[in-house]
Amino acid sequence: MGAVLNFPAGQLAYGIQLPVQSQSTLYAEPWEATAGPAELLAVARAADRGGFDYVACCEHIAIPRRLAGAMSTVWYDPVATLAFLAAATERVALLSHIALVGLRHPLAGAKQYATLDRLSGGRLILGVGAGHVREEFEALGADFERRGRILDETMDALKAALGEEEFPEFTGEHLAFSGLGQQPRPVQAPRPPLWVGGSSPAAVRRAALRGDGWLPQGDPREALPDRIARIRRLRAEAGLAAEPFTYGALAEPLYIGTPRWEVGRRTLTGPPTELAESLRAYRAMGVTQLQLRFRSRTVTELTDQVAAFAAEVAPLL
Repeated sequence: MGAVLNFPAGQLAYGIQLPVQSQSTLYAEPWEATAGPAELLAVARAADRGGFDYVACCEHIAIPRRLAGAMSTVWYDPVATLAFLAAATERVALLSHIALVGLRHPLAGAKQYATLDRLSGGRLILGVGAGHVREEFEALGADFERRGRILDETMDALKAALGEEEFPEFTGEHLAFSGLGQQPRPVQAPRPPLWVGGSSPAAVRRAALRGDGWLPQGDPREALPDRIARIRRLRAEAGLAAEPFTYGALAEPLYIGTPRWEVGRRTLTGPPTELAESLRAYRAMGVTQLQLRFRSRTVTELTDQVAAFAAEVAPLL
């Protein structure tokens, strides 16, 4: 990974948002409630062995009581978690999906993520987003109403701070730094990739104009072609059409084979050939990386599903 990591056009890369590290009731399985580092590590290693392109970890710093019932308060720190996993894996990329980089000074964020890229041998993908929990911002003294504009400037500053210069320089509306050296530098050159999360019009525009990739937030299949077309149009208008860009999608939950338990009506099930045919439709829309989630009742069932996908479905994509 000597340059910004982007997946080749025409190929469908795939990764996984790891279990255990975030436990929103929207997607966490019951077994995760009593799981911990050992189970997290087992899934990351299974993805690494199976040729998955990335494993992902999300960020929330603090959850207010009014949201704790739905979101839970289990949100592992992405830098600590991905660094832990970097030491136990060999090739899989490490994605923050997403990091709330606007909540900290970009030099502080750059120090953390440059170190992670160095320790992992150049495997960082920095996924960023604006955030949505007002109390989280207020507790940290951050401006919730202006979080989008702050993220825009923070991204611009991070591009400088994560670049190749030991003494990066940046001057923006609210942020400025120069004459301050930071080592270690990232392994990836000219810098690690920045992917932007979110599906609002502002997030899609931010991804198109400031990002190296887009991480949609639960968009149904039918919504993706229009949003991908908008990103392409915005990038063309900005003179960025020739630059590589990674178009993401979140696939429906998967279960390879015929389940003997209730996996939910939205879950794609069946033999590998049928699942591969369904997932190839994403590539036809212009998607270049697909985030997967597998239904499971135990960590062993999940690692078995990961292995089955790698061996039986991925070669058909």
